Amino acid sequence: MTRAARALFALVLLALLASACRRRPRSDAPEGTTPVSATLPALVVRDDTPDLLLTWVDAKGDGHTVMRPSEVPLEGRDRVRVVVTTREEGTRELYWVANLTVHAADGAYPVTTLPAHEWDALLDQRRRAAVAARAPAPAPAASGEAVAAQVVLYGASWCGACHEAAAWLRQHHVAFVERDIEADARAAADLQALLARTGRRGGSIPVLDVGGQVLVGFDPRALEQALARAARGTTVL
Repeated sequence: MTRAARALFALVLLALLASACRRRPRSDAPEGTTPVSATLPALVVRDDTPDLLLTWVDAKGDGHTVMRPSEVPLEGRDRVRVVVTTREEGTRELYWVANLTVHAADGAYPVTTLPAHEWDALLDQRRRAAVAARAPAPAPAASGEAVAAQVVLYGASWCGACHEAAAWLRQHHVAFVERDIEADARAAADLQALLARTGRRGGSIPVLDVGGQVLVGFDPRALEQALARAARGTTVL
């Protein structure tokens, strides 16, 4: 691979790694079968190792990509995704993940193999925790009960906006049903039927069904207005 090709490959990988949200990679192996290999080849990572892209995760679940171990801050050094720009391994279903908090006598950091979906789960877990931490303590409803409204939230585990919408609904004592369109094929089919019935286009989540009113994306003001209309028994599709 020429130097120009390596540089182009590094830029493409950097753009992909900087994305905050992405869909879970799906294995090409037939259902019920095991991938040929569950581990990547051994990788040596030291402070002076060249051609690296290192992605560390902050407390909010956002990924940040740097090129040297010394650029990774303390908060993200325990689990760092490693991509070698001159190699294709570690960019698909399996990732290299390094622990930069310790190293051997020769300066090498321990590197293990992690399935891509487990890396995504780490980001998702930290995003959920960050959303929960930002949500203020809910004020009691005037009647002492949850706001009456039939609300269905269609989303996915990797979607930060979906978690924010769910946190907002809980904060305002709105009873709702949360449906994951990637984990539940029936939920995905119901969402497509809902969008078709109301003349909406898909492609973005969350989608909220508020008593027959369909909201695409999370807009607190629009959601509040839809809930008010639902409470009055009036809807605008």
